[in-house]
Amino acid sequence: MTDSRDNKVYKIVKIGDQTWMAENLNYSDSIATSSLLGKSWCYDNKEKNCNVAGRLYTWGAAIDSVKLATDADNPQNCGYYRNCTLPAKVQGICPPGWHLPTKTEWNTLFAEVGGSSTAGKILKSQTDWYVNGNGTDALGFSALPAGCSNGHGEFLNDGYDAYFWSATENVFSSAYRVNLYCGDGSAYLGDIGKYYAYSVRCVKDDP
Repeated sequence: MTDSRDNKVYKIVKIGDQTWMAENLNYSDSIATSSLLGKSWCYDNKEKNCNVAGRLYTWGAAIDSVKLATDADNPQNCGYYRNCTLPAKVQGICPPGWHLPTKTEWNTLFAEVGGSSTAGKILKSQTDWYVNGNGTDALGFSALPAGCSNGHGEFLNDGYDAYFWSATENVFSSAYRVNLYCGDGSAYLGDIGKYYAYSVRCVKDDP
């Protein structure tokens, strides 16, 4: 799949009835997409890390909150302590024809690969995980341990953990994200503060 916005090319994979990006999103144009301004990073602020494992985005950036704003004078940023009114399908910063997966869509993926207790092992890449944490990558999802940012300039857990945003808000301060851990075959779906910066995987719109 080629992202028409910047001509970056991504591998994709069909799992069950869903088609997913098989690489993390690496879209960074904060001029065209102002939601990204000051809200996305390369791990350790090194471009080479983005080229391998994509960018890390706050939840407000991932859903492209400025695009969703209804008040031009006071655009909602859906950041920490800000409620959001979201459409059923959130394109967010995904390419045209793709969208940010909901909590339900992540659970559908887990069910397709045998349930959350085995999804981590199956979805993780065969390389780059520390402490015998590599997965089988049986279906080509190729989840890399890209780590995260805490939103305050610190980068954490590269090589140990993968985190992916969902489009589903929990409360005003948190949204749901997926965790895959080194040395753990499960996949976890829980909520965390929106100010954290995680990877984004997009899922294709229904035909």
